[in-house]
Amino acid sequence: MNIGNRIKVKESVLVYHHPSSKQKPFDIQNMEGEITDIIDKPVTATLPIKVQFDKKFAAHLREDELEIIG
Repeated sequence: MNIGNRIKVKESVLVYHHPSSKQKPFDIQNMEGEITDIIDKPVTATLPIKVQFDKKFAAHLREDELEIIG
């Protein structure tokens, strides 16, 4: 996986920071986005791949939760 790849979340992943449901679990399975960063040495992020889904929502995920599309 590389920066710029289009991806799809292939399994159920609950997040609590989605703009439309703050502090409530939101499943991002099947959402599509673009890899914007791959963190080699995590400082604050515990998951290495940053995916931007839209202007207001990004998440850090593991490689095994994602599949490359297009």
